[in-house]
This record gives sequence, structure tokens and C-alpha cells, in this order.
Amino acid sequence: MEDDRGQLTEAQKKARRSRSVAIGLALAALVVLFYVLTLVKFGPAILDRPM
Repeated sequence: MEDDRGQLTEAQKKARRSRSVAIGLALAALVVLFYVLTLVKFGPAILDRPM
């Protein structure tokens, strides 16, 4: 089956890469945000747990 879309230009490749990097950074920022919010929610009690 042939690909009807053709080849991407260099500008399109650069734009796609820029979007991919931006999405990756946004995802990483959300992960860090959720981690920090979890630590803040538990506060000092997270260190006072039975082993």
C-alpha cells in the first residue's frame, strides 16, 4: 500500500520535533507537579509511618 501523504519538508520536520519536545516537557512538568503536590498533601506525616 502506497503512502499518499508524501515526504515532509524540513520545516515540517522541525515543527513536528518542536511540538514533540514541548509535549514531553509539559508531561514531565505535570509529573513533577503531581509528585510535589503529593508530598505537600502528606506533609511531615509521610516520614512518620510504621515500617
